[in-house]
Amino acid sequence: MLYELIGIVRPGNLAEVKEIVLTAGQLILQQKGVIRGISNWGVFLLPKATSVHQMRHHSGHYFAMRFDSSVQTQQAVRNMLALDPRMIRHASVKLGDGKLGTMSRFGAPEWSG
Repeated sequence: MLYELIGIVRPGNLAEVKEIVLTAGQLILQQKGVIRGISNWGVFLLPKATSVHQMRHHSGHYFAMRFDSSVQTQQAVRNMLALDPRMIRHASVKLGDGKLGTMSRFGAPEWSG
């Protein structure tokens, strides 16, 4: 299945973002998944102030990752991100209906803002 993961990491240290993306990518690849694209969107204000792990955040570093994997791998990635105290928020969605013709139309994740 093709998934897109959008994550928001606490801002201030690009190395933290790279480490989180690297860890998630390694987890996907170890379980025989394929990473289709990674985009660094940069630091933006959050829609509203968010409290996570006893810290209040007003901005976050956004990234997007598009990958093919099994449902179990996608759940493992979500669980790993949920336990990481550097993450502010993350969301993943399944793209397409699982048919090759539909999934081939999706390109790399883009940010038009």
